Amino acid sequence: MDKKQKLLIMRMAAAVVTIGSIYLFAPWKFALYYLTPTPKSVQALVEEAAKQDIAGVIVYIDKKGKPAEFYASGWHNRQEQIPARADAFFKIASIAKLYDAAAVTKMHVEGRLSLDKTLADYLPELIGRIENAEQITLRMMVQHQSGIPNFTDQAGFDWSKSIKEPLVLALDKPAVFAPGSDYSYSNTNYLLLSRIMAKQLGYDHGQYIKEKILHPLGLSNTFFSVNDVDMDLLMSGYYVGYQEDLKTLDQGYVATAQDVGNFVRALNDGSLFTKQEAEVYRSLYEYGHTGWVLGYLSIARYHADIDAVVVQFVNTNGSDTVILNNIIYSKVLDILRERELTQ
Repeated sequence: MDKKQKLLIMRMAAAVVTIGSIYLFAPWKFALYYLTPTPKSVQALVEEAAKQDIAGVIVYIDKKGKPAEFYASGWHNRQEQIPARADAFFKIASIAKLYDAAAVTKMHVEGRLSLDKTLADYLPELIGRIENAEQITLRMMVQHQSGIPNFTDQAGFDWSKSIKEPLVLALDKPAVFAPGSDYSYSNTNYLLLSRIMAKQLGYDHGQYIKEKILHPLGLSNTFFSVNDVDMDLLMSGYYVGYQEDLKTLDQGYVATAQDVGNFVRALNDGSLFTKQEAEVYRSLYEYGHTGWVLGYLSIARYHADIDAVVVQFVNTNGSDTVILNNIIYSKVLDILRERELTQ
């Protein structure tokens, strides 16, 4: 099978998945948007996309062997009518789990912690507070197979407010399932992993990520809080039906699309790791991720068929914007695959 045949198969498979999702879940206006002809250029696409139910969109493309591509449309700040900019800081939400999983991998290989030891081994104070703490391994936590309840799904959690001790919301709750028997995405896993890393290091795990990941890769535009960046450079975030700008909420990692793209490239090509680390990570976690935090949607993935990393930021969520975000991303990939077919 030659390259063009593979690309055609990838396009058809992606179309089937997207159409199926739209048919089952999407409002008709998004179905109609998906079925409209895809523009020839990514810039035309983001300009068209910004006319949907979103304030702004950023797309970054790293095609190996070619200059990076930057695209933006809509608003960086809707209230002040500041146009979207491709180099803006953005809250990357759960994409941060890739960085944390990479850090756990490195610490495991260094002997600072073991993926096969349990939550109880590292945080014995949680015995009796988290069910099955003596059976839940760090590996299960990284892979969301621990059965620990997700604190963001619990009564009392509010995305619009800062909670001083979010772990409390997951304590003394029944397990979702027996450790290792199923999969359920839980932010509590990574909250606990960050605490275990900090305890073993003797300092905040973010400093370790800086030293072992950010600095070696030259990622100077990745931070752990909105308080670490110039707020004028942070893209505003919005929720459908509300005019309020949500960017001041401190909800995790902040980075530019290019920094995220460079990280995902290094994660996938192995340059982030030693050979041993790469083998461990391969058995452990994903190589791309999506993110959702109030006002912000993100996707960062490597696509082997076109040897490209594509990062997309959309600064609006609520309603059905997750589906819209996925449709826009699928159209970006359509454009890139069409390029490959015509070259």
